[in-house]
Amino acid sequence: MKIKILIPVYNDWQSVSKLLDRIDNLSIDSEFEISVLVVNDASNHDRQDEDKNLDNIKSIKILNMKINQGHARCIATGLKYIYEKEDFDYVIPMDGDGEDRPEEIQEFLSQIKNSNNRPIVGIRIKRSENFLFKFCYQLHKLITLTFTGKTIKFSNFTCLSKKTVKKMINEKATWNSFSGSLTKVEKDLSSIPSIRGTRYFGPSKMSFYNLIKHSLSIISVFRKTFLIRSALFVILYILLIKSNASVITAIPLIFLFIAVYSISNLALRENMEEFEKSLENINNIDQIK
Repeated sequence: MKIKILIPVYNDWQSVSKLLDRIDNLSIDSEFEISVLVVNDASNHDRQDEDKNLDNIKSIKILNMKINQGHARCIATGLKYIYEKEDFDYVIPMDGDGEDRPEEIQEFLSQIKNSNNRPIVGIRIKRSENFLFKFCYQLHKLITLTFTGKTIKFSNFTCLSKKTVKKMINEKATWNSFSGSLTKVEKDLSSIPSIRGTRYFGPSKMSFYNLIKHSLSIISVFRKTFLIRSALFVILYILLIKSNASVITAIPLIFLFIAVYSISNLALRENMEEFEKSLENINNIDQIK
């Protein structure tokens, strides 16, 4: 069975190098053939190639993009490339910084036989960030559930069959939000427990701003539901505060209108024409194994 591991990267080559070592050291059953596709999001740091004896990884290919397009679009481009150009059975997208633990790849593979081609997602059961960030992350999940009716507890660390990859590359939301798109195209998901690892090098790139953008991007995938629920909230809230209206009581409405504006703009990123032409952004391909 042919497994493609998809890794987006921007500058963090040192982490990717360590991740490849960790993947190669896994005790993978011989029925699985592991290959790696790295999508280089127009990094401005040069890659330092090392002589490595990666005996258990069959091939390593790097797609070097012409223009930086962001994390979600890197994954989308990688999925499209794998589906159209590679021979595979399953794809495992994962971050290259160590926060997606390579040891859990074995858990994904052990679930494949019983998954019946359903996507297998890594559900976070433990996180490594500070208390404030964990609180904000729980708030993000609550807001997403409230305004979309969807409980999304996973990121891009998943295991996808060829059938699911086909759905993903034919869904324009994939160009904007991986987890939102997967939730939209697949209703029945399998899961494994996942512990968020510690970055191999440097601080986390998931800032509060990026967390807010991530949350709003997911909500934008289900914007019709969001707009309906927002309208109901506005009506009920106005009825509730009409006798005590003030600048203070108007604050929730102001934040909601800002959210509506932001989500409307993020929804414009769902550009199927750009997605279909995404492989044209490949500058060259390095086959390093």
